[in-house]
Amino acid sequence: MKKISIFLAVLALISLQSQAQKKSEMNKTSASEPATTIRINHLALYVADLNASTSFYQNIIGLKTIPEPFKDGKHTWFSIGDKAHLHLIAGRVDEPVPTKNTHLCFSTSKFDDLISKLKDKQIAFEDWAGTSGGITKRVDGIRQIWFRDPDGYWIEVNDDH
Repeated sequence: MKKISIFLAVLALISLQSQAQKKSEMNKTSASEPATTIRINHLALYVADLNASTSFYQNIIGLKTIPEPFKDGKHTWFSIGDKAHLHLIAGRVDEPVPTKNTHLCFSTSKFDDLISKLKDKQIAFEDWAGTSGGITKRVDGIRQIWFRDPDGYWIEVNDDH
């Protein structure tokens, strides 16, 4: 439970930092204002089966691996944006207790293709309310789905308009 609380805190910090950075950039009034000095570096997930999780994030989510410095067979690193990474770390033995409120979120311009891939691979997905095969449509028109990775961590995917 402590790990989930820490994970939630990190996600909240990331969200707040991103919102603050966007607001700061939009509200700059002079060139003398200091630039933002903090950004997301990485998120880390502790996984039971590194090969299964690596395959999932490569082949289902579509992330690209990047070199990792340890070269010990216990890590896989992915690029998830400009200078931001997802680190998978092997060795988890305790079952995580993730809730849908604790999730990674990705956006894709190929939302319908992803849904087809999930169906083809028999990976269950749902809408926010938990309806199997359902798609949530936000008030701004963005479609969303949720599903779990091999360790049970929740993944949200939005269409990228």
